[in-house]
Amino acid sequence: MWLLRIAWRNFCYRSLSSLLTTISLALGVALVVMVLAIFGIVTEAFSRNAQVGYNLVVGPKGSALQLTLNSVYYLSRPIENLPFTEYMEYFPAEERAAMVRRFGGDPALGERDGVYASYVAGGGFAIPLALGDYLKEFRVVGTTPDFFERLRHGPTLEEKFTFREGRALKTHSEEYGYFEAVLGSRVARQMGLSVGDTFQNNHGDPEGKGHGQGFTVVGVMDPTGTPNDRAAFVNLEGFYLLDGHAKPIEEGAVIEPATEAIADAGGHKPLTIPEREVTSILVRTGMPMLGVVLENQVKESVRAQAAAPVGEIARLMDAIIGPMLTALLVITLITCVVAAVGVLVAIYNSMNDRRRDIAVMRALGARRETVTGVILMESLLIATIGAISGWVLAHVAIWIFSGEIEDRTGVQVGILTTSSYEGWLFPLVALLALLAGFLPAWSAYRTDVGTNLSA
Repeated sequence: MWLLRIAWRNFCYRSLSSLLTTISLALGVALVVMVLAIFGIVTEAFSRNAQVGYNLVVGPKGSALQLTLNSVYYLSRPIENLPFTEYMEYFPAEERAAMVRRFGGDPALGERDGVYASYVAGGGFAIPLALGDYLKEFRVVGTTPDFFERLRHGPTLEEKFTFREGRALKTHSEEYGYFEAVLGSRVARQMGLSVGDTFQNNHGDPEGKGHGQGFTVVGVMDPTGTPNDRAAFVNLEGFYLLDGHAKPIEEGAVIEPATEAIADAGGHKPLTIPEREVTSILVRTGMPMLGVVLENQVKESVRAQAAAPVGEIARLMDAIIGPMLTALLVITLITCVVAAVGVLVAIYNSMNDRRRDIAVMRALGARRETVTGVILMESLLIATIGAISGWVLAHVAIWIFSGEIEDRTGVQVGILTTSSYEGWLFPLVALLALLAGFLPAWSAYRTDVGTNLSA
């Protein structure tokens, strides 16, 4: 214990030098802790958001990762669009015939089951998404009420979407016709919109031309911790009715007029099937094991591909994000090594001032191992104070920004949220400190008593 007291007195006697060295080590430790925290937050955010109740995303041929990013995370740009008939392939004959009656199109579409209808039977579903518009920097998503009725979120995928205000979308309402919208929690807060307000989409780009027709907000979702918090959902029928969203009808297309179409107060009627497109389709198979079979069958088709979001995100983490975070962690560890070298330099430079003190200690009976121990203890003392200070500093910083982190990623972090790797940090810093103190300790060990007392 008295070795520690001597080391502490040395620390206090050279307070400025010791304090600056400790601060540099603390900053290095804080950087390492924050990088580990970022790694955990990014991993959990991507993993959690890849599972929101469906097991496949179907879209046009192209990059499976891009399809996942734009349909699950509302990032990147859509690859292309699929004909609405591709979406109809997930429904049995009677539902396909009902679509023909409601929208108008080729009656032959309702005379057979969809090619993939058997895969979603027994509890599965297919939900269409239409992308391409923006509300400022937020993505506008055209979809159906099934999005809010069938999808689930949360750790066990059992939580339904709930609303801070209002309600979910309806296919058609007497009050707003086909132009209803539901906002994610972050969109509503940042845009200052609430139930009853209206907004206009920008076409194709956040700074693009706005559509003339506006949507009325009928609901604001509670925070979910998923990308849906930063999306504005509009009625798919209203999305189709906006300027430039109708697909040109191909020459020779067979179109029977809709017999069950509902016109709203503005005289708007749903587009016919040949005029409709979807950007992607969220699919959950009736039996989870059928997901792989359906994925392979869709990939063999001419127009579409299917991607499993969980697998695509795992590959993204392994190929890009994981190595980047590892490189960042290595850089911060190098910062710790540099800080440890600073400890070595600070103690070694003070050795000339200490030689007479060490000689006096030796003359009073202290052994060589004792003075060596004092130097190592001082190095270890600086490392301990620096490591604890850095750890506290990092966790206070994480706690201060915890609200912003949860708002942007949905991941809840507290001041005591730790990574499993942090337990290795303190032994590592202690080892670096002992290595840094070895050279000054060796110099103290070799100090000649007679020469330094006579000097």
